[in-house]
Amino acid sequence: MGKLTVKEVQGLVKGEAGRYADGDGLYLAVPKSGKAYWMLRYTTNKKRKEMTLGKVIDISLADARLNAAVNMKQHRDGLDPLVAKKRANQSHIKTTDDLFEDWHKTNIQRLKHHSIPERIYRKDIAPHIGEFSLDSVTARDIRGVLNAIAASNRPSIANDALMYCKQLFNHGIKLDVITANPASAFSVTDAGGVEKSKDRALTIKELTQFFNTASDNNDSFSRDNYLACALLVILGVRKSELAEAPWKEFNLDTALWTLPKERSKSGVGITIPLSTIAKEWLLELKVRACGSDYVFPSRRTSKNPHMGSDTLNRAITKLFGHEAGKKKQPVNKMGDMAHFTVHDLRRTCRSLLAAQGTPGHVAERCLNHKVRGIEGVYNQYDYLEERCGALDMLSNRLAGIINSSQN
Repeated sequence: MGKLTVKEVQGLVKGEAGRYADGDGLYLAVPKSGKAYWMLRYTTNKKRKEMTLGKVIDISLADARLNAAVNMKQHRDGLDPLVAKKRANQSHIKTTDDLFEDWHKTNIQRLKHHSIPERIYRKDIAPHIGEFSLDSVTARDIRGVLNAIAASNRPSIANDALMYCKQLFNHGIKLDVITANPASAFSVTDAGGVEKSKDRALTIKELTQFFNTASDNNDSFSRDNYLACALLVILGVRKSELAEAPWKEFNLDTALWTLPKERSKSGVGITIPLSTIAKEWLLELKVRACGSDYVFPSRRTSKNPHMGSDTLNRAITKLFGHEAGKKKQPVNKMGDMAHFTVHDLRRTCRSLLAAQGTPGHVAERCLNHKVRGIEGVYNQYDYLEERCGALDMLSNRLAGIINSSQN
């Protein structure tokens, strides 16, 4: 069969599936389903390769021949056309934002919690260097990013930002769009410092002070935030597990919350018993949700339909007299009480379970911690009944503190 004609192409596209040669490596490919397209076949290093040139509806026969000729010229000059095409696709990576978008695609496939580096990049890195061309980003710019975060008293975020900067620019080196990593010379001592193991747990007196203060400042500490903190203390779940929870996971008739493994940070699903007071708070939240699919719907315009990851920590920090991004800081309403974070409420729950005499293995299952070693393989018992009793006891102890401070 000789060279294809325009009329032949029109007929073949409407006919049976197959590949039809035009010559010089150019083929018309007609799939069983989908649109017909032009394809280039060539051999490099004794390996047959195929390269899609475009759809027939977009590229004429003459243009397809010209495209094929250009690619075959590259091949004869020693450059693999597929490699050249990949490089051309990467040529759009001009700025730090461009590089992040490419890097983030890899994270989505690789990381379970890929939203964490995205949040830190967009909030703390992009505002400083996002629009910079890649070849203009210097070590001084990285230092500016780290100093800005450190100035907001968030050392762990500064360390995370440094780690993500290193990974981001290493990705750029892999793609051959930059030759050096501007963050490579920095260590944690230049960011947030070596992080100490956290052991903050609130006492009953501190819990009372916190809920009283939150109640007295309901103009800045909303009822949703209040109930979220209350549930975190009496259930011991992780912040994201509660803040992002959809109503479909809850059965309020049986007083059970089924947390699937896909949303559990430990990767292990668990059925969480709900005490009477927890059920009452959830029923209130059901009304407040106004038909939303989520227990804590977003109260402002956001791409997330549920409460944001920083909402609770920002609300707590504001009570302590600090609000990120504000020149005029709010009044410290917590006095000389030591600052705490949302995660400290989970640790508080664990400490209070121990204080009331809950056995360690039951308390650990309340927090959905994995059982380590050989015991974790053979002991599949979930301690649901025991956890129900332990969490009921804790709820009864704290209900008076929390409900007496209701805003």
